[in-house]
Amino acid sequence: MTLEFAVRATEILLSLAFIQQSIELLGARGIEKILFAVRIALSLLLLIGFQTPWVCLGLVILTLLLLHRFQGPYNGGSDRMGILILCSLCLTDFLTATPLKELAFGYLALQLILSYFISGWVKIVNPDWRTGRALNDVFRFSAYPASENLRSWANYPHILFAMSWAVILFEIFFPLALLNQTTLYIGLLVAAMFHFSNACFFGLNRFFWIWLAAYPSLIWLQGRNFQ
Repeated sequence: MTLEFAVRATEILLSLAFIQQSIELLGARGIEKILFAVRIALSLLLLIGFQTPWVCLGLVILTLLLLHRFQGPYNGGSDRMGILILCSLCLTDFLTATPLKELAFGYLALQLILSYFISGWVKIVNPDWRTGRALNDVFRFSAYPASENLRSWANYPHILFAMSWAVILFEIFFPLALLNQTTLYIGLLVAAMFHFSNACFFGLNRFFWIWLAAYPSLIWLQGRNFQ
């Protein structure tokens, strides 16, 4: 995958993620509705590839306005990843030297790897995750919109123990996916299934789309440096 193709794929996926997120908030009132309507318009321009450097810059400025309006990321981790992808794209578009472009885009791939590894490390040093109690509490007590049938999983501690360790091992060993193209595609498929299951179980749909938008950077990096 070439740098140009990976950047364009990222632009398309990011624009779709931003549109999906913004549509959810068009029901807001006042300035918030205007800001998210503008975000949809800019995302559509990014989707069709119209003046992408300036559109990305416009989205960066709009993101700063949203951060100020909501006193931080509106939706936590998914918004932080969106900001990271957007800033990496903006730098890649405006930098003229190829090595600098690769550095800016490669930084996104590095942060994607760390997002999984650090999450796994935090879990493995937490005894509640190692015993399965943390996942048990998620199903039993959390405010996520899990159905009563899903909450009943808290009655099966052995299954949740296995699920906890499956998540931990996947996240901790995710960097090994860079060994070759096959392991990378397998790792990204497992990662996408992980985010999709979280979207189905807990309604965390934003994480699924925004993390997918960062995957082209990792595919490009693996082809650029590990072949």
